[in-house]
Amino acid sequence: MAATYDLVLARATVVNQDGRHETDIGIRDGRIAALGDLSQASAGRRVDCSGLHIMPGVIDSQVHFREPGLDHKEDLETGSLAAVMGGVTAVFEMPNTKPETTTPEALADKVRRGRHRMHCDFAFWVGGTHANAAEVRDLERLPGAAGIKVFMGSSTGSLLIEDDPGIEAVLSRTRRRAAFHSEDEEMLRARKDLRVQGDPRSHPVWRSPEAAMRCTERLVAIARRTGARIHVLHISTAQEMDFLAGAKDVATCEATPHHLTLVAPDCYERLGTLAQMNPPVRDAAHRAGIWKGLEQGIVDVLGSDHAPHTLEEKRKTYPDSPSGMTGVQTLVPIMLDHVNAGRLTLERLVDLTSAGPARIFGTARKGRIAVGYDADLTVVDLKRRETITNDWIASKSAWTPYDGVDVTGWPVGTIVRGAIVMWDGELVTPSRGEPVEFVETLAPRG
Repeated sequence: MAATYDLVLARATVVNQDGRHETDIGIRDGRIAALGDLSQASAGRRVDCSGLHIMPGVIDSQVHFREPGLDHKEDLETGSLAAVMGGVTAVFEMPNTKPETTTPEALADKVRRGRHRMHCDFAFWVGGTHANAAEVRDLERLPGAAGIKVFMGSSTGSLLIEDDPGIEAVLSRTRRRAAFHSEDEEMLRARKDLRVQGDPRSHPVWRSPEAAMRCTERLVAIARRTGARIHVLHISTAQEMDFLAGAKDVATCEATPHHLTLVAPDCYERLGTLAQMNPPVRDAAHRAGIWKGLEQGIVDVLGSDHAPHTLEEKRKTYPDSPSGMTGVQTLVPIMLDHVNAGRLTLERLVDLTSAGPARIFGTARKGRIAVGYDADLTVVDLKRRETITNDWIASKSAWTPYDGVDVTGWPVGTIVRGAIVMWDGELVTPSRGEPVEFVETLAPRG
């Protein structure tokens, strides 16, 4: 008797970290049930994927969806809509909301807001502070928690631990991998006078490569003293990348599409404050250093650092303009364009966006196309040429720094736990997001 599946994706080229294989994918009850020739199987629905590539569902482990408290520029529904329209099946959202996500109650509120309202699956980083350092061991194990996130340099919001004893208090208690925004706050304060009124080109002068490097050196030293695992977000300098190559005993790191794609001073001259991010987009030498880190395997994951503000806010005169740009919806097409340009392989992109996050954060049943795993899949057309436009952006902020950019490679389908959520640019399934589970928190420990 032929097997029966809820959905069969037929004649696809499946891309895992082990290479590419032409096969069918059988999905039952939200999970991958079979790989192989399923031409004789029964299916509630069969989709011919000839000519398309299917990747494990893309996990964007750094997004800011602004809810609660900053809902005028994004919320969990609109941010997750942007995610699935861009081929992203799961996101880890950041804690600098109002109120900040620093307590069990705040985390539980976000999980409640996200369940079956977000279009993709989700987890939430819990902000580490001086006040909650003694509780981080319990906080990082709560349902829906991606782990502990610490800002060592000030950015959007007021979350900040800038001193070494404060960082040590957090890391001496963590058991999961903790994530860090690594810029030296003392140096940032001392260099504020280097900001030039009305000139965002001075942003990377103020937030200098030295400020990033000094902070990352401090962070790695503390991690080694405490035996903690750390994850350094949005690397922006060549020097940090070289340094972190020698710190793989304790540190993983992230690169972003904007640090790999944009370059100073061109981006500031073209885009003005729309290119303003923390840490900043820097010159070609730093961009080349980040690409080298990616090519050498130093970079573990890609994150978009989707950090939307309204155009009205972004158009304020520098330095009164806020730092941040949209990115979750453009992560896949921008990186597919880099694949087509020969800068990385599709297999390496899979490693950076699904296998890598699963490996370093310990997601349960996500990150591979394998029997027993959640049927989270990103379907792409490597040959499709499109122009990214503001009109395509589903974020509430409704703009992208890549407006008018032509790309080759496009997300055509987003499948979350077996449900086709987006297909060919259309939302086809209502929101059904659930919290991501992690292997280190599946059962309570003593």
